[in-house]
This record gives sequence, structure tokens and C-alpha cells, in this order.
Amino acid sequence: MFSFILLAQDAQLDKKKKELEKIRSELQQLEDELTAKSKKERLTYESYNNLNRQSHLISKLISKLQKEENIKQTQIENIRKEISQIESEIESIKNNYAKYVAAIYKYGKTSELESIIDAHSFNQAFLRIKYLREFSNRRKLDIERLQENKVKLSDAKLMLSIELEEKRKLKEIKESEITQLNKRLDNEKKLLAVLRKDKSNISKKLNDRKKAEIQIRNLISKVIEESEKKKEMIASTDKKVTDKKVINNEAEYDIDLSTKNFASFSEMKGSMIWPVTKGKIITAFGEQRNPKLNTVTVSYGIDILAHGELSVKVVADGVVSAVEWLPGYGTVIIISHKGGYKTVYGHLAEVYVNEGDRLNTGGLIGKVGESFEGNVLHFQIWNGRQSVNPENWLRK
Repeated sequence: MFSFILLAQDAQLDKKKKELEKIRSELQQLEDELTAKSKKERLTYESYNNLNRQSHLISKLISKLQKEENIKQTQIENIRKEISQIESEIESIKNNYAKYVAAIYKYGKTSELESIIDAHSFNQAFLRIKYLREFSNRRKLDIERLQENKVKLSDAKLMLSIELEEKRKLKEIKESEITQLNKRLDNEKKLLAVLRKDKSNISKKLNDRKKAEIQIRNLISKVIEESEKKKEMIASTDKKVTDKKVINNEAEYDIDLSTKNFASFSEMKGSMIWPVTKGKIITAFGEQRNPKLNTVTVSYGIDILAHGELSVKVVADGVVSAVEWLPGYGTVIIISHKGGYKTVYGHLAEVYVNEGDRLNTGGLIGKVGESFEGNVLHFQIWNGRQSVNPENWLRK
């Protein structure tokens, strides 16, 4: 049993290792690019994007490692419960056998011949022999069960030691990555202080944001298409077929995007919680003119300057559909809600969730990052493929 579980876990572990290796490979490439730059080149907006993307990848790595650690903890708890049940059953068998031995010592072991001689009738003799044989068989079964449970217990304890060691390694790697993340965030902060002095960098950021708005729209469309594709596949597949591999091969990524069990999103209009505890809107929805740079941009959402607590909360029940990095917005999370609604959270310094995670209203998804304007969260609401004004939804 445990060997089968280990094989299944090994297959899953290989897949997850490949995911982590891909992130680490991309990280190394970015580090090499930054190292190759001169001291002057490292003080540019392009270098800031490089550092910001590195922070995004490390944060994503930490989130995946944390998820693995949580899974390991659940497995450890389940194994401990199983060990406790096996030990309890072993103790019960031992107690029953002890009673049997004590009875033999006290009254002696009755043979079948003695049962026939002492019996008052043929029927009584027959029943006594039948009972003795059944009792003897139960004792043999008890011994077999005892041996089986001892093997199970040994396997479970071995499994527990493996899981504990795996968890220890995961925690060690995660803590190392957290140190690296804090180091890069500190470097970002120092570089931002230099870049803010040059107006041309703000212009570059605005250009990046224009491109990012298009990329967000494309991401929203991709999530909708994936959701529709899965619905069609489920509808066209016979209910008895449960082979997930069929779906996985055709769909681009294996995420459960169903939202039917979530609370209504549309009913929250005007009473929705804010994604940050304290904040002020500094960029409104729609067309925006920058008098300093004499430029006009269109914002599909709002920018909220966060004060004090920088944790970001999901505004409604939903499923994490995408965790991406976009120039101009940094780490971006897209969450799908009931009724075809989506929310977008940009400018995140840390990420606490993974694609596919199902969240309740108010659940923490990340932390606001620092940008040119300060600790600013970019927040959008989409109804299908149409962006809507978040100010009409958030509670006043």
C-alpha cells in the first residue's frame, strides 16, 4: 500500500520539480543578464524591471514551496492518525489474546473429546465442538492480523520519517528563498529612489502600463476561453468517464475554474470590501491625462495608495486563474468569480497563492509592492470581457 503511494508521490514530485527547475532557470537567466550590465546600466529602468521580475519569480517559488509544505503537513497528520489506529488495534488484539491465555491457565484447555463426554446431549456436543473450532480459528486470525498490523505499522513509521524529512528540506529551501526575496526587494527599493529623480523613467513606466493593459485584456480572454473549453469538454464527455488525462491533454493548464459554489459576485455591488485595509484612490478608472508629461492613458482599473497594513485581500469568493508578471504592473493576480466576473490585482511584492487555489472573501493573496508613486495597488473588475469601474462596487 505504502509503496504504491510512494510511487504516485514520486510521479507528482517529478512534475513539481520540473516546475521549480523552470522557475530557477528563468531566475538564473535574469541574474546573468543583470550581472553582465555595467555599473551605470544597472541604475536604469530596464534593470529595475529585471529585479522586479526576479522578485516575482522568487515569490512564486516561495508560494509553491509553502503549498508543498502544507501538503506534507497534511500527509504527516494523516500518517500519524493511521499509526495511532494501527497501534490501537494491535493493543486490542494483544488484550484479547491475553484474556484467552489467562482463561486457559485458569480453566485449562478443553479438547473436543472432553466436550463430547461432558455433554448432556448429542446436540450440545455438536454445538460445543463448533464453538471450539470457531474460537480456535478466531485466535489464528488474531495472530495473522497482529502480524499484518505490525508490518503496516513498520511501513507507516517509515513513511512518516520520509515525509518529515521532505518537509524539513522544503522548509529549509523556502527560508533560503525568503532571504533572497528580501534582498532583491531591498535592491529594488534603493534603485527606485534613484529612478524617481528622472522624469524619463516615469514615461517608460507609463508606456509599459499601456502595453500591460492589453496583456491583461488578453489574459482575461485566455481565462474565459479555458473555462469555456473545459465546460464543453465536460458536457461532451460521458458522465462515467473520469479519466482526467483526456482533459489535461487538450486544455492548456489543469485548473478547476468552476465558480458555481461561490457566493454571488453581482450582489456585492456597492458593498464590496476593499482589497486593502486602508487606502486612497490616486488614479481613477478610464481616461487619464498626465499634465507633467502631457500624455493620455486609459486605465481599466484604479490605483489605490495603501497606508499602514500592506496585505492584499480577495474581494469575493473566487479561484486564482493566473499569477503573471507584466512590465509596468509587476506581479499580477487574476481571480475568477461567480457569474463570469474577474478581479485583477497588480503591483504585488509578494504572492501567497497559486493558480487553482480556491479562496473565500477576505482571504490574503499577497502584499502591495513599492512603485514610483509609493505602495500602490492596481485593482480591476471585469464582467466577462468588459472592464467596469471598481469605484461603483467598493463600499463607500
